Amino acid sequence: MFFRVVRRLPACAVICGAALFSISSLADTTIFTSLDDPAQAKKPFVGNVQAGYSAQTGNTSNSTLNADTTMTWFDTNTAYSLWGSARNTSSSGVRSSEKYQAGGRTRYNLDSANYLFGQASWLSDRYNGYRSRDVATVGYGRQIWSGPVHTLNLEAGPGVRHDEFEQGGNTTRALAYGSGTYGYQISDTARFTQGFSVLANDETTLNSETALTVAINSHFSLKVAYDVTYNTKPPASAPDKTDTVTSVNLVYGM
Repeated sequence: MFFRVVRRLPACAVICGAALFSISSLADTTIFTSLDDPAQAKKPFVGNVQAGYSAQTGNTSNSTLNADTTMTWFDTNTAYSLWGSARNTSSSGVRSSEKYQAGGRTRYNLDSANYLFGQASWLSDRYNGYRSRDVATVGYGRQIWSGPVHTLNLEAGPGVRHDEFEQGGNTTRALAYGSGTYGYQISDTARFTQGFSVLANDETTLNSETALTVAINSHFSLKVAYDVTYNTKPPASAPDKTDTVTSVNLVYGM
């Protein structure tokens, strides 16, 4: 399949990382969301790298390690992005969460409002029942608003999804994909973003991220995000349909 490359931090975990940061970019790589408009890009390249570690000892012991990177290149009418992430969480010396992801996206502007896109991803999330999951989609996008205060774009198209389950077995199915990304530049230093995506067939996965990013100074920004993933037919080894993550990220930007 396209890619052979820990669940996100528990609710209310705080991550401190070093990063190259673009306040205009929707940061969560686990959600299929459209790339920023290349015609509006201020720089030909935007990249970010984050890494964090937390540990607790005493009456209870647990640790969490995470790392993320996203790299995006902009041309006049095209944009390309590569991303990856890793999460590991242990409690009392026992691994409780492990999640790895990698993917790529591309966008080609047909004109100021219409574009074509393609994207593919690989996921390994054993504690949510997936030994691996490969997804690829292509389709049409519409740039509804281009800013500078409000941005909104919608995407839709066909795709394919291949799942290999932790308890054995695999499936390959066609799917219908749709997504939307909204951004509101509240001030020179604060930006609100809302993204969602739908991967639909006889099993439907819904993803959402609500986030607020605030620039503290010329180098540091703070991002607060709430992510939701809903699966109508989760694997038998991980029967809960809804996962939520609340995160606070301190980001160093260059």
